[in-house]
Amino acid sequence: MKKVISLGLVAAMAGSLVACGGNSAETTTAAAGETKAAEAGETAAEAEKTEGAGDGAALEGSFKVGVIGPLTGDAAAYGLAVQHGAEIAAEEINAAGGINGASIEIQAQDDEADPEKSVNAYNTLKDWGMQMLVGTTTSGACIAVAAETVNDNMFQITPSGSAVECVSNPNAFRVCFSDPDQGTASAQYIGENKMATKVAIIYDSSSVYSDGIRETFVSEAPSQGIEIVASEAFTADNKTDFSVQLDKAKEAGAELVFLPIYYQEASIILKQAADKEFQPIFFGVDGMDGILSVENFDTSLAEGVMLLTPFAADAEDAKGFTTKYVDAYGETPNQFAADAYDAVYAVAEAAKVAGITPDMSSSDICDALVPAMTQITIDGLTGTGTTWNEAGEPNKDPKAVKIVGGKYEMQ
Repeated sequence: MKKVISLGLVAAMAGSLVACGGNSAETTTAAAGETKAAEAGETAAEAEKTEGAGDGAALEGSFKVGVIGPLTGDAAAYGLAVQHGAEIAAEEINAAGGINGASIEIQAQDDEADPEKSVNAYNTLKDWGMQMLVGTTTSGACIAVAAETVNDNMFQITPSGSAVECVSNPNAFRVCFSDPDQGTASAQYIGENKMATKVAIIYDSSSVYSDGIRETFVSEAPSQGIEIVASEAFTADNKTDFSVQLDKAKEAGAELVFLPIYYQEASIILKQAADKEFQPIFFGVDGMDGILSVENFDTSLAEGVMLLTPFAADAEDAKGFTTKYVDAYGETPNQFAADAYDAVYAVAEAAKVAGITPDMSSSDICDALVPAMTQITIDGLTGTGTTWNEAGEPNKDPKAVKIVGGKYEMQ
């Protein structure tokens, strides 16, 4: 079994926190979000004949890669982004010659961010013949599916499952940072940039994700000269009225409010804070990515909001990906799309090192990919020079962004 990674990684982060076209991939989708190949009327068989890297050779065989996430429901922005980011990566890889001469075939299944439904989605993908899993998208579902993949010896890389338990098994890796790392890094960023000394926290006590980040933020705060003047919880059953939490933060003189929560709740908090004429700095983490796309949300309320996120669609090094994404899906990609894109590229690179072929069983593929993952380095959308350790954790510099004029600006 893996040992859970220590927070030593964040020490390396503290110094500098600053958070491609192709032919169609062979893609099958099980829910919302059609691919470009489907829109163009291409069949899977036609897509598999993607030209190689300039030599005109057709790819032979395909690796079946499953994707699981919420494609419908409140968290659909996350799951659809993961599906679409994975599809774009697969298209590019296939256009460049595939993996060891074989194409990548992707099928996405909807779990509505529900652990039980996620296990059902996993079983559906196994019936399809899945050989590797990119998923799941949310932490609770990922933990449930991880219990299945370890028993099946199925290789798993989650783009965005940030709970520690998501990668506690030897077959599992992740692209995003873990919850503890996000909490510690956030406190370090606030302290080192002297953003505030009096900080309030509003968090979801019913969420493993939110509470885990809060816990390590609180632990690191004293070392950064930060006083926690209020720490106010809400739950999944009570997430529409934040008057009490905001009043306590305001009365305590909070200069900054830390929000280790998802964007839906954050958008409500920003609106209610404006109604109270409470104008602290608001600082979030990767779950807040997507706040600018909330329906009927006045994005001017997010002006000046900061968050740790590994990706900004408007960044210079992301323009090619962003253009493709907008062209294919009609919307701007978020960091979940970038995480999935990097996950597929990591799988492809490890597969090349391992020398796997499509005729291998999923278990044999897993045995080959696990050691190969610790040998690769990729320059992805979410970080350059990214490597992985045996605990399944990525090593890369995090990035922070600020919302200015309705767009993310890298800091």
